[in-house]
Amino acid sequence: MQTQVVDHPLVAHKLTTLRDERTDSPTFRRLTDELVTLLAYEATRDVRVNPVDITTPVGPTTGVKLATPKPLVVPILRAGLGMLDGMMRLLPTAEVGFLGMVRNEETLEAATYAERLPDDLSGRQCYVLDPMLATGGTLAAAIRFLTDRGADDITAICLLVAPEGCDKLEQEIADLTVPVKVVTAAMDERLNEKGYIVPGLGDAGDRLYGIAG
Repeated sequence: MQTQVVDHPLVAHKLTTLRDERTDSPTFRRLTDELVTLLAYEATRDVRVNPVDITTPVGPTTGVKLATPKPLVVPILRAGLGMLDGMMRLLPTAEVGFLGMVRNEETLEAATYAERLPDDLSGRQCYVLDPMLATGGTLAAAIRFLTDRGADDITAICLLVAPEGCDKLEQEIADLTVPVKVVTAAMDERLNEKGYIVPGLGDAGDRLYGIAG
């Protein structure tokens, strides 16, 4: 597993405002959207392409286009939905699937409660959207769900990650032969006793949508 922390002043600037407890939900949503687009630029560096011959107003040349099957973007409900527009702005021709997962706050284990994905993901590059990689359980379960259906290349885009979550994720998927990459704006200090990232930014879902649940 590869973890990439995107080191860019605009990423750090937007993340600072996201962390601030005074930032309201509309601003939080807008900045999340902008930050995800910046992260997606790095996350898609290895997106698969095929050569294509075209003719410009001046003459012929060879360029590239996204390969088929098209990449699949998979937001993890509910907070991952707040990252979808920012990702699709960069990959408008990608297809979108949805995966609903919930973490048991006592056991910290993740369970799937809904999914809308192709049955066969053979040969697909998948981009998983999940704001926080905290304990690692949810993302590990999502990656296994996708690889069980044939996905052969997975990149997760997270606003923040914790060292414990990265370690746990690496352990949970150690037996997979599929390449997995995590792209994030920051590696934070630690998890607290409730499994929240410190200093973090609070509950991403609640801050995006302004309600608990």
